[in-house]
Amino acid sequence: IGYKPSDKFKKVAHDIPMLSLANAFSKENIEDFLKKIKNFLNIKDSEKIVFSAEPKIDGISASLKYIDGIFTLGLSRGDGKVGEDITPQIMTLHEIPHRLSESLTCNIRGEVFMKISTFEQFGDEFVNPRNAAAGSLKQKDHRITRDRKLSFFAYDIRPWQGLDTEEEEMELIQRLGLPAVPTETAKAEMLEKIYERWVKERENLDYEIDGLVIKESSKEKQEDMGSTAHHPRWAMAWKFPAEQGSSKIISIGWQVGRTGTVTPVANLEPVPIAGATIKRSTLHNVEELERL
Repeated sequence: IGYKPSDKFKKVAHDIPMLSLANAFSKENIEDFLKKIKNFLNIKDSEKIVFSAEPKIDGISASLKYIDGIFTLGLSRGDGKVGEDITPQIMTLHEIPHRLSESLTCNIRGEVFMKISTFEQFGDEFVNPRNAAAGSLKQKDHRITRDRKLSFFAYDIRPWQGLDTEEEEMELIQRLGLPAVPTETAKAEMLEKIYERWVKERENLDYEIDGLVIKESSKEKQEDMGSTAHHPRWAMAWKFPAEQGSSKIISIGWQVGRTGTVTPVANLEPVPIAGATIKRSTLHNVEELERL
């Protein structure tokens, strides 16, 4: 959905809108997505469709504009049509080159994030790595952003420079001098195994991911399928199950809402979930409290 651009930064329209991704939460959702691709492209045999799969980095989307290979503008996603000019902040990221290895005029899109190992150095200063990355990019003083040691993965380049597949696109991004998000190609029947592998692998990564992005790999077919006003028809984010944890209730207190509603709240032994430390949990209402 994005968000309304902040008044703190200059607002700039994206050359090409930064669309959201449609979400899938089950294998059935993915099967529906595959059927839509087959129907749209009028392809009966799934073997003729090649997909790319990449982890969905849980960070902040940004667009980098290069003119003749020189970095000239960095924008936040904003509402997808208009972003915020965060060029000085983006320039502090050591993984983003100020000059590409080739003199291309293009927009490179990716995810700004804070590594888990970096996040842990800040103690309780932030709620989670994503929150830390977002706050760091909002700093008017770009020296503060620099000290936060943010990282970047690129996942898209526009225009596509005559590229045929997602794999070629990632190779170009790396050749230009930027880190590309890990990507692999697969047939439809392999997508579930790749998804399950990333669900397990996420615990060993130094960055947070919250799903698997699946794309029709062919750039020609992506062009044929196009996009809605909200998302590309050729891509889907298969989200991971919500993380859970268990803890002990230390005590039960009360909180008064804006309208005067009194709600019981459990004070818990701190438990880490999805990069945040959970210490309190609402019990919804007295009837639910009594039931529990």
